[in-house]
Amino acid sequence: MTAVLSEETKLRDEIVTVGKSLFDRCFTFGSTGNISARLSNGDMLMTPTNASLGALDPARLSKFSAEGVHVSGDKPTKEAFLHQCMYCERSTASAVVHLHSTNAVAISLIEGLNPEDLLPPLTAYYVMRVGKLPMAPYFPPGDAALAEAVRERARDSHAVLLANHGPVVAGKSLREAQYATEELEETAKLFLMLRGEKIRPLTQEQRDDLMERHG
Repeated sequence: MTAVLSEETKLRDEIVTVGKSLFDRCFTFGSTGNISARLSNGDMLMTPTNASLGALDPARLSKFSAEGVHVSGDKPTKEAFLHQCMYCERSTASAVVHLHSTNAVAISLIEGLNPEDLLPPLTAYYVMRVGKLPMAPYFPPGDAALAEAVRERARDSHAVLLANHGPVVAGKSLREAQYATEELEETAKLFLMLRGEKIRPLTQEQRDDLMERHG
């Protein structure tokens, strides 16, 4: 029991640290975005509704049982189901980061991109940390149909971009989910900077090689 409490205390503090880091560097703003992480017993901690990621209180994080029932902490975000969908489909995931990051949202607004894989493999780290970025169609925040759209795409990718909304990214650890989300946002920024230019992304062979090396 003491070990579980120690793990939970550390994870609460880590969520607060990651949230403040993302907020301070303008990856999110206002009360947008949410973070969750799973404990080894299956319980889940999540940032609550109307909370700024820049000013989280570790004691007030929403806590869910392994069965997905809210058991303590502040009222959970209406986007809790986005996290639960990712965990259901990504069995190795221990954390999920969902942001309304500006450049990623901008990508979701551009007509004509491939909705199965929105961004080209511009850098090796994008391929290694994100790999593939499908887009879920627009549904209002909290709509149950959005849950199914995310679930479908999460079967083949640990990162999903919600149309007119923002990315949802799962990782084997909170830091891994954070870094993948940041890599996605920076690649979206690069892509927007280079629109109209002739670009030289990684070839399919180079991309396949990276996926083989790094899974």
